[in-house]
Amino acid sequence: MRVAVIDYNAGNTKSVYFALDRLGIDADFTRDHAIIEKADKVIFPGVGEASTTMAFLRDHKLDQLICSLTQPVLGICLGMQLLCKYSEENNTECLGIFDAQVKRFQPQNNEKVPHMGWNQIGALKTPLFQSAQENQHVYFVHSYYVETTADTSATCHYVRDFSAAMCRDNFYATQFHPEKSGPVGAEILKQFLNI
Repeated sequence: MRVAVIDYNAGNTKSVYFALDRLGIDADFTRDHAIIEKADKVIFPGVGEASTTMAFLRDHKLDQLICSLTQPVLGICLGMQLLCKYSEENNTECLGIFDAQVKRFQPQNNEKVPHMGWNQIGALKTPLFQSAQENQHVYFVHSYYVETTADTSATCHYVRDFSAAMCRDNFYATQFHPEKSGPVGAEILKQFLNI
């Protein structure tokens, strides 16, 4: 199986590499369009800031490439947010795969932002999850969240309910980091690789 991880100067790609390596996958970390197009699966990870990342994607025509992909694609954290239509983070127009807005957490009861640490996911849908993962804990680090929409495939509660995962056509995404979520996250990555 050929897996391409999109390299766009985002943080956190090493942990994705090591998680895939533990699953026996030797992934290509690349921004080469031909390699990404030929991959069986594509992962779009990231930790960073929306507007500068979108600018980098546009400069390298990766925005057009990502939107044109027909194989299974997994966005992680910032990758999920950039698959949405718009982010409040520096007023950023994103890729528009998911018709959803990315908003900044507004604490109600002195909650800390960013939302950082382990939290439960529920209301699971799509092939990315198994029923045994309902209410399991996964690892989050984010100050912005994606509202819940028809594309929401898992939810989480912090300050408010938000999309912990999304799915539309061949695009899958998680706000949490499966690569940092222990055995539960490893199983979610494995489910993606088996789609």
